[in-house]
Amino acid sequence: MRQLAQRIARLVRKEPARVFTPADFLDLGTPHAVGMALSRMVRAGALRRVARGLYDVPRNHPLLGELSPSTDAVVQAVARRDGVVVQPLDVEATNLLGLSEQVVAKPVYETNGPSRKLWVGEQEIEFKHRSPRRVTAAAESSNLVFAALRGLGKAHVTMERVAHLQQMLPPKQRAQLLKDLPLAPAWMHPYLRHISSRQREEM
Repeated sequence: MRQLAQRIARLVRKEPARVFTPADFLDLGTPHAVGMALSRMVRAGALRRVARGLYDVPRNHPLLGELSPSTDAVVQAVARRDGVVVQPLDVEATNLLGLSEQVVAKPVYETNGPSRKLWVGEQEIEFKHRSPRRVTAAAESSNLVFAALRGLGKAHVTMERVAHLQQMLPPKQRAQLLKDLPLAPAWMHPYLRHISSRQREEM
């Protein structure tokens, strides 16, 4: 058990800002053994339980004190643990991609999993179930672009905004848009091809 905890400790120290789940360590031991090791690490202060089945490395700031895990890290951990797709609301996606300054009051995400609410400290994160047509199996970066375009609405997608996405997205994510094109609504296809066209020019 001590050796298992030491191996887990070495792994989590490499990514101190990440939120982990027991499933992330199942290649090291049985579910029972991993669960026991995580519990012991929490008692020893090497790990912090941020919510049921979610753990991170305690981090402290000299002025701010104990730091909470990022919402994004929590959401990614939930998606890995539950095997679901999670994406931000359309309005949040437009903000993340620099297309809008509007900010939602609390973190709300769409998912193909069940609707639920999760508390991490004093922060509530809400997951809303949506149909597979809306929350697709596309890459995370592609789903973010799809959500942002929906947030803008067909009538408000301008070539200036498309050019902004061309500049913002790295080559691999622009190439991924073409691969995920069949998963996007048909009206988005011309814009997604235009965003991706720069990738072809660079190859």
